[in-house]
Amino acid sequence: MLQDYVLFVITIKLNMMSTIETLHSKIYDKKLFVLFTWFTRVLLAIAFIPSGLKKLLGERFTILGVDNPVGFFFEALYQAGWYWNFLGFMQLLVAVLILIPKTTFLAALIYMPIIINILVIVTAMHFKGTPIIAGLMLLANLYLLFWDYKKVKQIVSVIFER
Repeated sequence: MLQDYVLFVITIKLNMMSTIETLHSKIYDKKLFVLFTWFTRVLLAIAFIPSGLKKLLGERFTILGVDNPVGFFFEALYQAGWYWNFLGFMQLLVAVLILIPKTTFLAALIYMPIIINILVIVTAMHFKGTPIIAGLMLLANLYLLFWDYKKVKQIVSVIFER
């Protein structure tokens, strides 16, 4: 019984990997998808530049008062000192790296935990509209990781090698 289940799961995983590889090979050399990938990279970079620059320069991110939960949250981050600057530095670093073809994959890997964190924060704090934007940014970042599927596959195989 257990062997049948394990065999079933392995079969599903292999079929899914085959489907992903087939889709990737079909779109990877298409000019439309190459342009879309560049467009996605530029948009993700542009999205982090203003907020990253404000944080790196030590400026407040919002004018909301501490009586507002969102204002209170950003004020607490701002008061954290160098951590606020670090957040800005990382956003700017990723924005630059994502535009350089040789470092795009690294940037997408670094971008992932940052955007997941932003999505969780804006959802938990009930920001209006921002979870949709952050969710789309996460989706765009997942697309970039899919674009570099072969590299993702290599990393995954090293991590889960027995």
